[in-house]
Amino acid sequence: MMNRENTINIQNLLVFQQNGSGESKVRGIREYGANRFNVEIVSIDAPLPPVIDDTKAYLPSEDIRADVVLDFLKHPDLSYDLAMICGNRGIPVVASGKKLRVKGLFTPPT
Repeated sequence: MMNRENTINIQNLLVFQQNGSGESKVRGIREYGANRFNVEIVSIDAPLPPVIDDTKAYLPSEDIRADVVLDFLKHPDLSYDLAMICGNRGIPVVASGKKLRVKGLFTPPT
């Protein structure tokens, strides 16, 4: 009989950040999450225009495979499109403090 306490389900987290905006959170996940999370980071460090009409150059629309996406992006166009892409794929997104209203996007207060 398998002991349920010894079974660990590893969650695949995909973190999107701008200029290191999620680094402290990722450090905490790795430190306190032990071996429960596989964390992949997509960093966008280039200077961005105030409005991005086409976010395909920054967001991997076809390659997003994760159990949960964490959005630490600062640019609202990127956050919105990321939420839409993930929503279409059924992947929940956590974006703390954002004011976006998109199905599958969770925006807890910061």
